[in-house]
Amino acid sequence: MGKSTVVGQVIASCKQPICLSVSATTRAPRPGEIDGKSYHFLSHEQFAEHRRSNNFLECAEVFGRGDWYGTLRQPVQEALAAGKHVVLEIDVEGAKTVMANHPAVLTMFIHPGSLGELERRLRGRNTENEASIQRRLAVAAEELRQSGLYQHVIVNHDVAQTVQEICHLIETSGESTCTKN
Repeated sequence: MGKSTVVGQVIASCKQPICLSVSATTRAPRPGEIDGKSYHFLSHEQFAEHRRSNNFLECAEVFGRGDWYGTLRQPVQEALAAGKHVVLEIDVEGAKTVMANHPAVLTMFIHPGSLGELERRLRGRNTENEASIQRRLAVAAEELRQSGLYQHVIVNHDVAQTVQEICHLIETSGESTCTKN
């Protein structure tokens, strides 16, 4: 099981109040995705306006397909003001931006242990074509090389153990939270 499963169980299990930041994107919704829950689906014009207004904690065009992804600043600030820890499920480049602007953030890099295990999990889902799998593996290899930028590197061999480890880190830290798989 992957990062979404871990994050969902962390939110449900930890003693601290925790919420997941819902990312914004310009890509079209996939079947079953809900605006405001899966992502904030924005037009390219809306996204550009948010960028011009500095409304993102981080944002980038990813995967070379012209779609943008980002973390809207206001919902994160509102959750933090309400006393919640906020989990940002973002890529390494986004995390670098957040860490540069908010050095006190608690950071965790979560991965399956090896690229071979990631490939096994991706293939086991049977949801992506070969080109997509190869692209994701290449990105994962580069991100794994940068995992040392994070305060904590967590190997997700067992979901329950991983969730317990993350909850402990959150509960013993007074900081907001940023994670990456």
